[in-house]
Amino acid sequence: MTTTILMLKGMSCASCMNRIEKAIRQVAGVSRAEVNFAGEQATVVHDERQATVDKIQQAVAAAGYRATVVEDDVRDERDRLTQQQQEKKRQQSSLLIKVLVSSAVGLLLIIGMLPMMLGLHLHHWPNFLHNAWLQLILSTPILFWCGQSFYIGAWKALKQGTSTMDTLVALGTGAAYLYSVFVTLFPAVVTAQGLAPDVYYEAAVVIIALLLLGRYLESRARSQTSEAIRQLMGLQANTARVVRGNAVVDVPVAAVEIGDVVIVRPGEKIPVDGEVIEGTSAVDESMVTGEPVPVVKACGDEVIGATINKTGSFRFRALRVGKETLLSQIVQLVQAAQNSKAPIQRQADRVTRWFVPVVIAIALITFALWFIVTRNITLALLTTVSVLIIACPCALGLATPTSIMVGTGKGAEHGILIKDAASLERAHNIQTVVVDKTGTLTAGRPTVTDYATVSGTANRNEIKLLELAAAVEQNSEHPLAEALVAYAESQGVNLAKLGKAQYGKAQYKVEAFEAVAGSGVQATVDGHQVQIGTDRWMRSLGIDTDLLQAQQQHWETAAKTTAWIAVDRKAEGLVGIADALKPTSALAVSALQRMGLDVVMLTGDNPQTADAIAHAVGIRQVFAAVRPNQKAATIRQLQAEGRVVAMVGDGINDAPALAQADVGMAIGTGTGVAIAASDITLISGDLQGIVTAIALSKATMANIRQNLFFAFVYNTVGIPIAAGILFPLLGLLLNPIVAGAAMALSSVSVVTNALRLKRFKSHTLMHG
Repeated sequence: MTTTILMLKGMSCASCMNRIEKAIRQVAGVSRAEVNFAGEQATVVHDERQATVDKIQQAVAAAGYRATVVEDDVRDERDRLTQQQQEKKRQQSSLLIKVLVSSAVGLLLIIGMLPMMLGLHLHHWPNFLHNAWLQLILSTPILFWCGQSFYIGAWKALKQGTSTMDTLVALGTGAAYLYSVFVTLFPAVVTAQGLAPDVYYEAAVVIIALLLLGRYLESRARSQTSEAIRQLMGLQANTARVVRGNAVVDVPVAAVEIGDVVIVRPGEKIPVDGEVIEGTSAVDESMVTGEPVPVVKACGDEVIGATINKTGSFRFRALRVGKETLLSQIVQLVQAAQNSKAPIQRQADRVTRWFVPVVIAIALITFALWFIVTRNITLALLTTVSVLIIACPCALGLATPTSIMVGTGKGAEHGILIKDAASLERAHNIQTVVVDKTGTLTAGRPTVTDYATVSGTANRNEIKLLELAAAVEQNSEHPLAEALVAYAESQGVNLAKLGKAQYGKAQYKVEAFEAVAGSGVQATVDGHQVQIGTDRWMRSLGIDTDLLQAQQQHWETAAKTTAWIAVDRKAEGLVGIADALKPTSALAVSALQRMGLDVVMLTGDNPQTADAIAHAVGIRQVFAAVRPNQKAATIRQLQAEGRVVAMVGDGINDAPALAQADVGMAIGTGTGVAIAASDITLISGDLQGIVTAIALSKATMANIRQNLFFAFVYNTVGIPIAAGILFPLLGLLLNPIVAGAAMALSSVSVVTNALRLKRFKSHTLMHG
């Protein structure tokens, strides 16, 4: 099965969305089709052998619309999006001209009709504007030039045996116009029936003007909902400085190949993903990961395309190019999420599917009742036109997708990738957050957390001892050895002085290096025998470790690994090593608990270590010593208690639990398997992303409910008022012009409300 995203043209309302979905689903080989009215795109899952893209496009064309394929390469898609923007601006300019022309004519017609409306005879008033023939001449081009899109859309729908919002507008304005034409041509026939020969050209023209104004404002507002995608695509560099042979050349990003050596200077964008092979620098990754602090990059570190090099110059080898880069994958994920449908939208879709036919039926009943009761065709016509015009399924069609588009785009800005709208909706119901320990709460790598010397930490020999230890340990590949070397460097030890060839001329000469399995390492450094390892090994060598025994026991109680440093068979220092907590772990747990959520730790580590970490971050419920194949069962156990569970993890062993959870959240720094099994990915690995994701889900769902409430209430209240329900009680009738204004306002207000989500900020979460 293949997933194809199509850009659609010609949609005017939510009814169009339903028609296109139905047309695509009827193509043999299509398993799923979802149309996003707000984004004007369709996501189609299909078997390419049966349902080719051409067949799908033909089905869309047969339904009266156009479809073009959205490319999955950022560069191509960015060019397409730029062209689309330019086309939309041209359409908006054309629309604005029609708004201004129709508004000007509408104003003239209202001026001409004002004395009749007020029942006054005004001197020096331009009464010639009241002339029916002049009004016919002025209004005809407005209806069939400015309003042509409504009539063309209605005709296309009619040919398909269906109806849309265009049908309602065409019927409403067409009825007012044709009745007025009849009165203009045959006034005697009307007066013979005892009716005044009144015309309603101004109503038809002003309604067209108001609806076009609403469509113009809606188009302007909707263009902002896809701003996140445009910003992401705009991040990519245009060119790259590549080493080709003995020369350095600038080439388009699309021409960079895997394995190319790329040079990046200070202030430049990194063009593609790769691995640093020479030089160091600080890189600003905030635009992709949401992490505000620049990250130091050195040999062996990976760099992400579209991030910005801040200080130094470096070279890297290209690892991923084109649609395989992280930026391309982010764009694809955000597009897929924005085009997906939340379960809550199904309710609105069911309503809009039957909305227009029901409204037409209500309008016909309204006309019949008023004419039978009053025998006044004018009154019956006005109420019928009001019903047709005020009823707009657009607000219902826009209520959910606009909020989803803004919400998922906002998530991407904060380094949170949401798989689909359903995941975003489920996240707001989360009650329990289950977190893995290693790589999630902790950094996932050993770090020296404590260091003590027999002589006392203030002794000048402290750095000397670290130099000797690092000189030995840098010959080892063990993770604990890497932790000690990194700590030594952080304390001011110059690695260039140590005894490994890659650091150049060495001050220390390391000889007879040996790694003793399960015990430690030893070597001779400048004539001194240096041994680093476990307490048991030291005692077996006859080395006394009693002086720091209390310190060792205290650190081990805190679930830390200890390593002794002995020089010339005398214990000189003790190092405490642990998988250190991420700086934001405790803050994130606290913030989740303040949101009323239960936070649970799930780890395969031993209970002593798990309890120590849980205590440090404030977690009260712990499942320890859980094997990878038991993690999913633990999630099921929590779900059986009636909880909506989110699982946060980063490893392959977390994938089953991520898939089992109601919402799986993968740390983006983890494995691809974990990310593929998740519903939400936190690119930066910062646990504050969990808080942001849940808060964003709550804000988005609240926004959707506001939109749906407004859309349902608007139609529930508006249609009966337009039908004249208040006339018997208060003597009030809704003027068709007011109905047109209300209809235009409904769609604009829904989109504007959705855009409020753009003000969502994550930093407020950590401080209440």
